Amino acid sequence: MQGAFRIARIAGVEISVHYTWLFAFFLITWTLGIGYYPHEHPGWSPLLYWVAGGLSALLLFGSVLLHELAHSFMALARGLPVQGITLFIFGGVSSIQMESQSAGDEFIISAVGPLTSLALSGGFWTLSSLLPNESVAGAMLQYLTFVNVLLAVFNLVPGFPLDGGRLLRAALWGITGSLSRATGIAARVGQMVAFLLIVWGVVQLFSGNILGGLWIAFIGWFLNSAAESSRQEVTAGELFRRLRVGDLMDPSPETVPPELSVDALVRDYILRRGWRALPVCQDRRLLGIVSLTDVREVEEPRWPATRIEEVMTRAPLYTVAPGTELMEALDLLADHRIHQVLVVEDGHLVGLLTRSHILEYLQLREELGFRGARR
Repeated sequence: MQGAFRIARIAGVEISVHYTWLFAFFLITWTLGIGYYPHEHPGWSPLLYWVAGGLSALLLFGSVLLHELAHSFMALARGLPVQGITLFIFGGVSSIQMESQSAGDEFIISAVGPLTSLALSGGFWTLSSLLPNESVAGAMLQYLTFVNVLLAVFNLVPGFPLDGGRLLRAALWGITGSLSRATGIAARVGQMVAFLLIVWGVVQLFSGNILGGLWIAFIGWFLNSAAESSRQEVTAGELFRRLRVGDLMDPSPETVPPELSVDALVRDYILRRGWRALPVCQDRRLLGIVSLTDVREVEEPRWPATRIEEVMTRAPLYTVAPGTELMEALDLLADHRIHQVLVVEDGHLVGLLTRSHILEYLQLREELGFRGARR
């Protein structure tokens, strides 16, 4: 997720924090420090309210992290690669890099998150029963008991892509046998839930609960966007599932030799033909890629005397094989925000796949009236 920074790696799963998490942490700390704890436990010092609020907020996000780790570990156990977990303003999200292979896998991966939250709630309740009710630690454990139940119940709401929505999709997938159809229905239900949350948030807003109303409305807006995005991803997956990179790539891409001068590159390729990046090859053996960014590192008076091999990018080079599934190449384009991937076989450049190739394919499908997946 853009705007996130990595903080840890647990059992091979990268843990990142998005900058919006800081707003959520402050908001929860503030709400607990001036509202919840003073109301439930009068008599503490102001500093103690804020300390309890801050620690509770951290433990809440720790609970969210464990919830997401349960999803990630179960996905790994079912053979699905996990890119990482990101904590952000609305909680946490596990980046599982591919869809479940069966309705059963989808159900198990989705169910383990709420079950983990309920287990955490039971653990916190057990610990709180061992401490005095008015102690700070006991009060925090009581809050965490309640909030983990709330987290489990909220995630079981059938609003895709919440866990409840994914459980609904798994059930529909098992009944219909179609992932795309199940996703479409679950996404529409999710958008209905999101719409109800937005309406509820607006009602709360005009009732005087400004902060709570805005929060509920924003959650609804986020769910609506996430449901539509998930639906589009699955639709694209169904559309491209039979396609390989070799089906859409340019098999004879323009290349430049390493001994070419930067001046000739700019004059003959960038300005005249509009190329922004070009593979650098010697007898079709891929050496690197040269782009506008590389050219800008060289002062213009030095262009005629500077060869491309002196400024080209040698690594990282984002490459795929001709037989790679198209969806994998699309993920590579999206994850690294690049416009093309090099298609390589045995160290030799055999093609180039760009965003424009994919867009042109989609446009031609639309003009021909194709609907289902087709090579």
